[in-house]
Amino acid sequence: MPWEKKWFQFSVLLLLAFIWGSSFILMKIGLKSFTSVQTASLRIGFASLILLPLSIKYLRQLKRKDLLPLFIAGFLGNFLPAFLFTKAQTRIDSALAGMLNSLTPVFTMIVSLVFFKLKVKGRQVIGISLGLLGALGLITSGKDVALSNINSYAFFIVLATICYAFNINVVKSFLGHLSGVRITALSFFFIGPPAIIYFFMSDLQGITAGTDWQWHLAALALLGIVGTAVAMLIMNTLIGYASPVFASSVTYVIPIFAISWGLFDGEIISAFHLLFMGVVLLGVYLINRKK
Repeated sequence: MPWEKKWFQFSVLLLLAFIWGSSFILMKIGLKSFTSVQTASLRIGFASLILLPLSIKYLRQLKRKDLLPLFIAGFLGNFLPAFLFTKAQTRIDSALAGMLNSLTPVFTMIVSLVFFKLKVKGRQVIGISLGLLGALGLITSGKDVALSNINSYAFFIVLATICYAFNINVVKSFLGHLSGVRITALSFFFIGPPAIIYFFMSDLQGITAGTDWQWHLAALALLGIVGTAVAMLIMNTLIGYASPVFASSVTYVIPIFAISWGLFDGEIISAFHLLFMGVVLLGVYLINRKK
């Protein structure tokens, strides 16, 4: 099968990085006609609808002990981060959002250390420290690293990566007996209905008053179906054939596409942004490196 071949795994990794790296600009497009709440609700709603056939298939085999972990996985792994990212992107550029997203492995290690009693090595402590230092640099304006220049909306991204970190540890600790595809389908089954209800309860009158709202809706449909549902299924399949360390290396490539889309859209990327992005990625490398 092609999934077992290295060249195919690298191709899939690049495809995932492109999809997830493009998700930030799609959110930015959607926010032109929709509020941050509506944008996040549509993203989750489209993803849950496309996954519904799989959800119904696996629902019959669902055990009671898996209900709470699956709900936590859906809420922390997708629902809450979706709202945090869109809220943040009302005030920060999509490229910066993509950079800060790379903090996920850093906080995953911190959560594992503090709450799941994982033993940490010296180089991983250095990696965590570098990751947090790089995050501090990215959160500032890029002109001077000072508290007065902090963009508070960037902390929504940081909080989202912390949610991802808890989700990864919960899945690893309590849902390891389920396949990644099953976890994805069932977790979206729980968070899809509230997201759809939340959308229709919001103020929908102002949407059609603007121009090009259909294109903005299409961008969010693409974000939910391809950037969320399909990408998660591809990632979970990749983990079945490649090592988790290899799969997690997608973190290094996502910012490249996020920055590229940001530049294409006229966003300003300073030398400080690139410098601190490098610091974060160096920290992630030290955390994941075996020896």
